[in-house]
Amino acid sequence: MSVRTPHRVVVLALDGLLPFELGIPHRIFGRPKDAGGRHLYEVVTCSVRPPGPVQTDADFAIMVEHGPETLATADTVVVPASYELGPVFEEGVLTDELAAALAHIRPGTRLASICTGVYVLAAAGHLDGRPATTHWADAERLQQLFPKIDVDPDVLFIDDGDVLTSAGVAAGIDLCLHMVRRDHGTAVANDVARRTVVPPHRDGGQAQYIERPVPDPQQAGTTTARAWALGRLHEPIQLRDMAAQESLSVRTFTRRFREETGVSPGQWLTQQRVERARHLLESSDRSVDQVARDSGFGTAQSMRQHLQAALGVTPTAYRRTFRTGAGGTGAGERERRGGVGAPS
Repeated sequence: MSVRTPHRVVVLALDGLLPFELGIPHRIFGRPKDAGGRHLYEVVTCSVRPPGPVQTDADFAIMVEHGPETLATADTVVVPASYELGPVFEEGVLTDELAAALAHIRPGTRLASICTGVYVLAAAGHLDGRPATTHWADAERLQQLFPKIDVDPDVLFIDDGDVLTSAGVAAGIDLCLHMVRRDHGTAVANDVARRTVVPPHRDGGQAQYIERPVPDPQQAGTTTARAWALGRLHEPIQLRDMAAQESLSVRTFTRRFREETGVSPGQWLTQQRVERARHLLESSDRSVDQVARDSGFGTAQSMRQHLQAALGVTPTAYRRTFRTGAGGTGAGERERRGGVGAPS
């Protein structure tokens, strides 16, 4: 039996980079292992220049030991944010140095950006005719510089098959976890999330900007209602019952729920039920009908419709891809505003 070669993730470190964002791919992709304890990913950092220091937006530089030719070895290239993109950010054109570096990337390589790293992919022409996102504060400028891109400023990340983009900072964690989930299933991604002490899943369509992420101490929040609902996803859950857990009217509860989570109670429930269904399809031998009932969809047809909309695959296809664990090849998803479309 041949030994699986780890999927190689190459992170492109540009001058002016944010050290936090540079570390995200290493933290997320550096954790997953197969049943034999072997790493599923190999993460390497490279620069657009020969090995040497790369300036950050902090008061220190980072020594990068690999040059641009390393991009030719990548299965996935991740471009974190930079505050010194120069002509890329101002005029939408690549510098000669950056263009030469990107030319090393092989056709078919998966590309991903975090925050303003999207400008690099856009200037290289990888986003023409595609949906993309970035930090909400930069979205308008991105759209003006690159009118061929369908910029969505409201979502955490967009998966368009072989090109993925995310909003700023913490959304990069969501994006990388999503790629692990797409490659190896929810069990592997959830294990990485637990070890990293972050939420295991924030849907790509969740709002970037939430009006009041921390409830006013003088007002009731919706945490109790969400915990109550998670404990009974297999049952019919009415909006009025969730509101009653916080002793709020349906109208007030709905407004505060959206302010705290960025989505409506109905959207949130669907997201949680999709996650429950994914977990059961991966980790249990229950029939599709039973999984549908246990995750709250009621019927296999209803679950099939929701998984098709969110993941682009049927329950049976999803189980076939991920039931064997970390060795799966990945179903592929396109998540945008809750996940629409099919794998490209």
